[in-house]
Amino acid sequence: MSPVSTNPSSVPSPSVLPCPERSVPSLDELERMTFVPDERYVIQDVDWAFYEQLVDSIPERANIHVDYDGKDLEIMSKGANHEEVGELLGKLVSLIAYELDLPFKSFGETTWKRREIARGLEADKSYYFAPEKLAAVAEARRSKNIADYPNPDLAIEVDISRPKIDRPGIYAALGVAEVWRFDDDQVVIERLSADRTFVAVDASGFLPIRAEEIVR
Repeated sequence: MSPVSTNPSSVPSPSVLPCPERSVPSLDELERMTFVPDERYVIQDVDWAFYEQLVDSIPERANIHVDYDGKDLEIMSKGANHEEVGELLGKLVSLIAYELDLPFKSFGETTWKRREIARGLEADKSYYFAPEKLAAVAEARRSKNIADYPNPDLAIEVDISRPKIDRPGIYAALGVAEVWRFDDDQVVIERLSADRTFVAVDASGFLPIRAEEIVR
């Protein structure tokens, strides 16, 4: 695979707009914004109510993904390469866990919308491994309210283009222990440290696999 990466520029991008009082975009506007797959569109300086109203207005069938870091909001659609990489990495996690008989639960592309920390994010893939979280998921299995489920233990991030908001900060606020980040044909495994920042590590803390083995 040869994903195309875009690097942030020091010149303000036309896809980054301040929006202190703007109304929530319609579905037609969102589709125009996200017409080019994996091109990230940012609306700056919005509050939780704006994010919540926007993300709740998008039908599940729509290939429109919205993430919010507490200040700025990022909108994008996923291209075929993005989806393929995410599926391959997701299958790898599931295969290893099944083969080793490790209890886990996949929550796919769930949007982790958390009012209490004013953050929201849709991971490419997300998983539970901790026994106490698996127990909580089993208890809440009939609920359709994401607030009834704990935050995931592991997430997969596919960066075909560079994020324009603080996605690591969102994962840190959610307390996600490990993130696998695909970037420029390699996978970096990052673990959440005691100071609530992510640090690259050699191997996963949940599965017996090293970072350099994942792409191979």
